[in-house]
Amino acid sequence: MTYVQRVLEDLKQRNPGEKEFHQAATEILLTLEPVINAHPEYQKAALLERFTEPERTVLFRVPWVDDNGNVHVNKGYRVQFNSAIGPYKGGLRFHPSVNLSVIKFLGLEQILKNSLTGLPIGGGKGGSDFDPKGKSDREIMAFCQSFMTELFRHIGADTDVPAGDIGVGAREVGYLFGQYKRIRNEHVGVLTGRGLSYGGSLMRKEATGYGLVYMTAEAMKQRGETFEGKVTVISGSGNVAIYACEKAQELGAKVVAMYDSNGYIYDPNGIKLDVIKQIKEVERGRIKEYADRVAGATYSEGCKGIWTIPCEVALPCATQNEIDEESAKSLIANGVRYVGEGANMPSTLEAISAFQNANVIFLPAKAANAGGVATSALEMAQSSGRLFWSAEEVDAKLKTIMVNIYHNVDKAAKKYGYEGNYVMGANIAGFEKVAEAMMAHGIV
Repeated sequence: MTYVQRVLEDLKQRNPGEKEFHQAATEILLTLEPVINAHPEYQKAALLERFTEPERTVLFRVPWVDDNGNVHVNKGYRVQFNSAIGPYKGGLRFHPSVNLSVIKFLGLEQILKNSLTGLPIGGGKGGSDFDPKGKSDREIMAFCQSFMTELFRHIGADTDVPAGDIGVGAREVGYLFGQYKRIRNEHVGVLTGRGLSYGGSLMRKEATGYGLVYMTAEAMKQRGETFEGKVTVISGSGNVAIYACEKAQELGAKVVAMYDSNGYIYDPNGIKLDVIKQIKEVERGRIKEYADRVAGATYSEGCKGIWTIPCEVALPCATQNEIDEESAKSLIANGVRYVGEGANMPSTLEAISAFQNANVIFLPAKAANAGGVATSALEMAQSSGRLFWSAEEVDAKLKTIMVNIYHNVDKAAKKYGYEGNYVMGANIAGFEKVAEAMMAHGIV
C-alpha cells in the first residue's frame, strides 16, 4: 500500500460516515501521487496527514426565536482547514443538508481553490443546517445574529474571513456583519460579499459565474473555438447560474435550459435572462413561472432530466453530486464537449471518469469556480487599503486570474505527464504551493 493509499484509508476510518468528505479526499489524494513520489520528504513530515486534518473545527448551537415566539435550535459549523498561505477564507452555507461532512469536503476543496487563485488566502468553510426558505426577514436576522454571537470569537480580518454560499446572500451577510461590528466595535473586512455602502466590492455577485465562463472560454480558445453559437445547458438559478448565463450569452452562447430545486425549464429559442432575473432576484419565485411567461418554453418537474438535453457545453452550477454517471453518459451521448463546474463538486467520481474517458474537456470546480473567492480576496485587498475599484477594474483582474488558473492547471498536468487531465492539473497546481508553505513552517 502506498503512502497516499494509507493516508486515505486512515482518513476514512477516523472519520466514519462522512461520505462527502471521503469523496473529496479520494478525488484529491489519488491525483497527488505523482507529486508525493517526487517528494519523499513529504511522507517523513506526515504532510498529507496534516493537509487532510483541519487545523481547527468549531461546532456550536444556534438558538433563535421565530415570529410566533417559538424557540428553534440549529447547528453551526466553522472548519478552519489550512492557513499555510494566508488567513482562512471560505463561504458560509445555510441549508438543511449541511453537516460536518459537507463542511469538511467544502473546506478541503477550498484549500486548493484558494491556492489556485495565486492570492494569499487559506482554506476554510462554515455554515448551518438552518433553512432560510420561507423565513421572514426578521427571522433571518434573528438567526444570523445568534450565529455570529458565537462565530465572532473565531474570525477576524487577518485570521478567518467568511463569505456567502448557498443560502447566504447579501441580506444574510449584512445581518452577520452588523452583529460582528456590534460585538467587536470595529468596522473591518471580516466578511466579504458585503454591500457596496459598507465596504463591498463591485462584481462580487457576478464573479463566480463570470469566472467560470472566462476559464471555459480560455479552454476553448486553446482549441481554436469560442462560445459563439454553442448550445449550453446551465443547472441552477442562483447567482452562479444567472451570471454564468449572462456572460455565456454575451460571448455568443445559446443557453437553452436552467433549473431550481423543483424542476427545469427548456427554451429552444434561448433563455431570456431578464425574465429569469425578474423571477429569481426580484420576486424570489420558482423557475416554473418562466414557462408561463415565455412562449415556446416548457417546464419539467425534477432536475435530473436537464442533463438529457442535447448540448455542446454543460455548466453545472447548483449543488454537489448533481451529475451522476448516468447523467454524464446522457450528456456524452448527446454531444457535450465541454463541462465546466460552477458548483462545488457537482459531478460524482464516476461521472468525472466517464467525461475523461470520452475526451470531454472537464474543468473541475476548484479551478473553474474560483472566481468567487478570487473576487472576495480582491474585496479584502480593497478593505485593507480603504480603496474602491471600478467594476471594469475588478472584472479585468478577475479575467486575468481565471486565465492564469487555466494555464497553471494545464502546465501542471503536462509537467507530470497527464496532459488534458485538468482534475490532476488543478489538484497538483494548488497543492504544490500549499505543500511548499507547510514545509517551510515546520511541524505545526
